[in-house]
Amino acid sequence: MAHQRFLLITYPAQGHINPSLQFAKRLITLGVHVTFATTIHMQRCINKNKTIIPGLSITAFSDGYDDGFNSAADVDVLSYISELKHRGSECLTNVIAYAIQQGNPFTCITYTLLLPWVATVAREFQLPSALLWIQPATVFDMYYFYFHGYEEYMIQNVKEPTCSLELPGLPFIFKPRDLPSFFWPSNMYSFALPSFKEQLEVLDLETNPIVLVNTFEELEHEALRAIEDIRMIPIGPLIPSAFLDGKDPNDTSFGGDIIHGTNDYVTWLDSKPKLSVVYVSFGSLAVLPKRQMEEIAIALLDSKHPFLWVIRENNAKEVLKYRDELEQGGKIVKWCSQVEVLSHHSLGCFVTHCGWNSTMESLVCGVPVVAFPQWTDQTTNAKLIEDVWKSGVRVDHELNEDGIVERDEIRKCLEVVMGSGEKGQELRRNSYKWKDLAKEAVKEGGSSDKNLRTFLDVVGNGK
Repeated sequence: MAHQRFLLITYPAQGHINPSLQFAKRLITLGVHVTFATTIHMQRCINKNKTIIPGLSITAFSDGYDDGFNSAADVDVLSYISELKHRGSECLTNVIAYAIQQGNPFTCITYTLLLPWVATVAREFQLPSALLWIQPATVFDMYYFYFHGYEEYMIQNVKEPTCSLELPGLPFIFKPRDLPSFFWPSNMYSFALPSFKEQLEVLDLETNPIVLVNTFEELEHEALRAIEDIRMIPIGPLIPSAFLDGKDPNDTSFGGDIIHGTNDYVTWLDSKPKLSVVYVSFGSLAVLPKRQMEEIAIALLDSKHPFLWVIRENNAKEVLKYRDELEQGGKIVKWCSQVEVLSHHSLGCFVTHCGWNSTMESLVCGVPVVAFPQWTDQTTNAKLIEDVWKSGVRVDHELNEDGIVERDEIRKCLEVVMGSGEKGQELRRNSYKWKDLAKEAVKEGGSSDKNLRTFLDVVGNGK
């Protein structure tokens, strides 16, 4: 395999940056030189964290929001995606042209979702490209089939909550609530489906489209083969080495974490018995309503289990009236190293929004979950966790007409997962099973390791 040079570009959000940097590290260990293209704001965040990855070059461009883009308003996101496409395409073209001029051309370009224009730029230079899909293969299948003949079927059936849906190659039946939220009639984000449609249209133009998926063979065997026209290659889990294959015990962080904090929570965890702590985190984007935060607070207090709850500053005021009680029963932090927490011996349960990175981390660390999905792929991930992988239980949003999950429902789920009953034991056994399989996949000779090496051979040989 000749020396290869990859250009990797990601959408500038933490959920994209984290697995992308892990992918870059994986490539570098296999002798590939990686240039990581990102926005000025994200480069500042990475530099602020003093993230140094030997062999990684970083090139930055302005997306027009050098202090960060943080609006959730649909019209703002549409405008941002358009501006990112314009500025990003120009930057990418210049970076590729300069590399050719210097006699060090790139051999492949990889990019995350919401950036379909990257493949167009790559094609203009006759460069191979691959989509780095940072959600489960199952979700990719759902979007693919929606835009390849199943749109009317899904639109009609999603209107009736009790309907059962089936799609080719997927080995389970699902309800409308199990689809990504962008398919729901209540979806407010008009940018979403057109963006995924454009992503798939770009892949349809490729002679041999390749999608690298942050999953592993044993986890989504059928979903990875559900589409005949696209080669889906599982290369995950994209998790820091120290918690996975152990090759690099110093690799304990993603390197893209935007928020800093102290790690006194580790000392606190050290003081708790094995499997006794409930960890609660809803990721870097979700802002829960005041009433929902209060229901979670009361459920945690009623459960009598010690808990570590990550509450970002923009949600902190929602639990002020319970603050003293919460700090007696558990610990509240603004930030933590999630994989470090999940791999701690005191962890018994993870209450999660089911973002794909968090879902993979729970599987890699063998921690059963209470699935508390909010939007996008999280609803499908929750379905997989509960019904397919059987490593957790899902809260029922439909018990309350306002969509608030009430304390009794949360407490009931906590009792199941943390309990010593048959169901709790089954969830823990399954969690340990997936932990072992995930670690096997990335070991030398494991399915994901072999897949990545084969992919590099294919790219290196120009096939």
